[in-house]
Amino acid sequence: MKYELDSDLLELLPGAKPGAWTYCYAGEAGAVDVLEVEPGTYSILLGGRSYEVRSGPLPEGLTWVDVDGRRLQLDLRDPRNGRPGGGAAGRSGQATLKSPMPGKVVRILVAEGEAVEVGQGVVVVEAMKMQNEMKAPRAGVVKAIKTQEGSTVAAGEALLVIE
Repeated sequence: MKYELDSDLLELLPGAKPGAWTYCYAGEAGAVDVLEVEPGTYSILLGGRSYEVRSGPLPEGLTWVDVDGRRLQLDLRDPRNGRPGGGAAGRSGQATLKSPMPGKVVRILVAEGEAVEVGQGVVVVEAMKMQNEMKAPRAGVVKAIKTQEGSTVAAGEALLVIE
């Protein structure tokens, strides 16, 4: 699952056992254990620490999250939901796909000038011995490829531009 979280990309991937996930956010990647103890309330084990997290919806598509008694208001959008203004999939103009983590570009799956659909795999980046297929955030035409296979990329570095 990929979410746009306050203009950064949060990617969550299920692990081998129930409740085990890997995450990638703001250049960091790691493992997290999540257990929903009741609707909207989660027990999260991250970096050897346990957190109680509660969440719920707010008006205008925002989400409130309480982490150990500290309330945050997040603009958490699922690009797949098609909501106007929600995620890059609902936007027009250019979309720059950026690497969510530092890693190595293993494969480029498209060419400049090629038409792509929302969610189509376009670049594979390897990080922490895991290959992550980056998907097109919107439909359009690949205007520019900003990297090449075998290159090392930093978190937030532009991979390609779709128009």
